[in-house]
Amino acid sequence: MASARVPRPVRVPLWRDRRVRAWLAQALVLGLVIAGAAYLVHNTIVNRERLGVASGFDFLFRLAGFDVSQALIDFGAERSSYGRAFLVGLLNTLYVAAVGIVLTTVIGFVMGIARLSSNWLVAKLALVYIEVIRNVPLLLQLIFWYVVVLGALPGPRESLVVFGVGYLNVRGLFLPKPIFEGGLLVELVALLLAVVGVVVLARWAKRRRDRTGKPFPTVWVGLAILLGAPIAAHLAFGGPIGFEYPRLTRFRLEGGLVLLPEFLAIVLGLSVYTGAFLAEIVRSGILSVSKGQLEAAAALGLKRPQILRLVVIPQALRVIIPPQTSQYLNLTKNSSLGVAIGYPDFFNVAGTINNQTGQAVEVIAITMAVYLSFSLAISAFMNWYNAKMALVER
Repeated sequence: MASARVPRPVRVPLWRDRRVRAWLAQALVLGLVIAGAAYLVHNTIVNRERLGVASGFDFLFRLAGFDVSQALIDFGAERSSYGRAFLVGLLNTLYVAAVGIVLTTVIGFVMGIARLSSNWLVAKLALVYIEVIRNVPLLLQLIFWYVVVLGALPGPRESLVVFGVGYLNVRGLFLPKPIFEGGLLVELVALLLAVVGVVVLARWAKRRRDRTGKPFPTVWVGLAILLGAPIAAHLAFGGPIGFEYPRLTRFRLEGGLVLLPEFLAIVLGLSVYTGAFLAEIVRSGILSVSKGQLEAAAALGLKRPQILRLVVIPQALRVIIPPQTSQYLNLTKNSSLGVAIGYPDFFNVAGTINNQTGQAVEVIAITMAVYLSFSLAISAFMNWYNAKMALVER
C-alpha cells in the first residue's frame, strides 16, 4: 500500500505576510516620528543660534528684575532669581488648587445632595445652579467674579467689616495675621504627631464599629486633635501667639493677612464652576445605590441623615471617586486661566520669564513638567484612596 504523500507547505511572500507587514508599518511610523523630532530639534538649534539665544538653564540663577503681586515666600525683584520666581508661581498654583479642591468638594456634595432633595424649591435651585454654571464658559465666569462682583466693592475707606476683625474692599480681603513668636518647629512636630494620632484613632474607631456596631465621632475628634495639638504645643513650649490686625490709615489698609482680589476671583470661579460638575457626579453616585439599601436602613430605624452618612455616601463614593479625580485635575490645570485676571500663578510667571529671557524651549519644558507632576501626584493619591474605598470580596 503506498504511503500518503505529505503536502508541502506553501510559502507566502514576505510582502503578503501579516506579521511582516505589521512590523514594517510600525517601523515606518517610528522612523517618521524620529525624523520629525530630529527636524524640529535641528530647526530649533539653528534658529536659536541665528537669534543669539543661549541654550541651557543658567538663566534660572539670574536676577528676575520683576515683582510678583502675591508671594508666599520672600521674593524681591532686585534680590531674587528666575528660579525663585518659578517657585513663587508654583506655590501660588498649589495654593489655589488646594483651596479650590476643598471648596469644590464642599459645593459639589452639598449641591449634589440638594439636587435629590424632597423639597421642591431646594431641588430646583440646585438644578438651576448646575445647568447655568456648567453651560457658561469658565473664562467668562472668572471675569464676572473679578470685574462685576469684586470690582463693585467699595474703596478702602468704605470697607465692609467682616466679623469685626477683617475688611473687604476692592483691594481684597484683609484678615488678622497670626504671628508665632516662638518659631514653628514645635508646632510642626506636634502637627505630625497629631496626624499619626488621627490615623490610629480612625483605625481603632473602625474596628470598634465593626465589633460593636457603635459609631464614634472620628471626624470631630480628629479635627480637635489636629487643631488642638499644635496650639497646645505652642502654648507649652513656644512663644505666645499674636495677631497682626489690619488697620485703616488715611488712604488705605495696612497690615494683616491680605487675600488679593485676583486670588479670590480665581478661587471662587474655579470652585463654583467645578463644583457644578462634581454635583452631577455626586447625584449619579447616590442614585447608583440600590433602593433596597435605603429601605433596609430605614427598617433598622436609621434617620435620613444617618442613612445618607452611614449607608449611601460610603457606597456612592466607589462610583464618585474616579470622575471626581478628573474634576480635581481639571481644576488644577484650569488655574492657568488666572493669567486673564492677573493672578500670578505658575503659568503667568512662566510667561513673564519667557518674555524677559527668550528661553522659550526651557520655560515651556519646565511648565509642562510642573503641570504633568501636578496631574500625576493628584492621580496617584486619588487612585490610592479609590483602592482603599473599593469593595473587598469575602
